Amino acid sequence: MTALLYIRTSMLDVAYEAHGPADGTPVILLHGFPYDPRGYDAIAPVLAARGCRVLVPYLRGYGPTRFINEQVLRSGQQAALAKDLLEFMDALSIPQATLAGYDWGGRAACIVAALWPQRVRGLVTGDGYNIQDIAKSLKPRSPVTEHRLWYQFYFHTQRGVDGLTANRAQLCKLLWSLWSPSWAEGPSLYDQTAPSFDNPDFVEVVIHSYRHRFMYAPGDPALEPIEVALALQPPISVPSISLCGADDGVGPAPEEDDDVEHFSGFYRREVLPGVGHNIPQEAPQATLAAIIELLDRR
Repeated sequence: MTALLYIRTSMLDVAYEAHGPADGTPVILLHGFPYDPRGYDAIAPVLAARGCRVLVPYLRGYGPTRFINEQVLRSGQQAALAKDLLEFMDALSIPQATLAGYDWGGRAACIVAALWPQRVRGLVTGDGYNIQDIAKSLKPRSPVTEHRLWYQFYFHTQRGVDGLTANRAQLCKLLWSLWSPSWAEGPSLYDQTAPSFDNPDFVEVVIHSYRHRFMYAPGDPALEPIEVALALQPPISVPSISLCGADDGVGPAPEEDDDVEHFSGFYRREVLPGVGHNIPQEAPQATLAAIIELLDRR
C-alpha cells in the first residue's frame, strides 16, 4: 500500500501518493471526475521502477484533500484546478514535470502547459485540448452531444445538487458505466474509488465546476486573470500526446482531429479502440507508452 502524503498550498492540504526515488525525474498523474488516483495503479509503479518520481494527487474535493479555510469558495472552475497543480509543484520544489491527465486533471495539465510551458517537460492529455472556451458554452450543440451532457444540466438545478448529495455513489457509478461502456472491469473496480467522493467538499466543488463552465455561477475573483488568459484559447507548445477513447460515452473521438490547431509544438493523437473515458485505467499500457515516449524525447 502506497503511503499517503500531504503538502500545503495557499488553499489546500493536498493529499497525494508518491512512488519512486525522491531525486527521480518528476511525473505528475492527474485524475478527473468522478475518479481518483486508483486510475494510475498500473502506471505509477512502472514509471517509478524506471527511476521517475511519480506523484498522484487527489484533486480538490476528492479523498483526503481538504481546504484550509472554511469560508473560501469551493470553486471547481478550470483556473482553480490549474492553480492547484502549479502550487502543488511549487510546494514540492518541482521546477518542471511531465504531466498526464484526463477530464478535470487533463484540463489542469493543459492549462499549466499552455500558460507556464517552462514548467512542463511533456504532456499526455486525455481527449486533446481540454481548456474550456467558456464564452461559447451557451451555444447549442448537436442533440446527440446535448444528450451525453445530461449530467451537467442536471447539476445546474437544485434537484441535481440534492441528487448528487443523496446519491453520489450510485450517480457516479452510473457515469462510469455510461462513459466506459466496453470496460468490462469497471464495475468491479468502482468500489475502490467511490470512497473518494465522500469528501465533505465534493458536491460543492462538482456543482460549481459544471455551473461555472456554462456561466451559471461566478468564479473566484482571485482567479480572474487566469480565466482572462484562458478565454484567448492559448496554444500548447510543449511536446504533447493526446489519447482518445474510441468508445468514450462523453464524447467519442471524432474521425478528424479538431484539436490539432491548438498545439504548436510536437503533437500527435492516438485513438484507442475499445477504450472509454477513464483512459489510464482502461488503457494503462497505451498511457505508459505515451508518457515514456515524452520522457525519452530528451
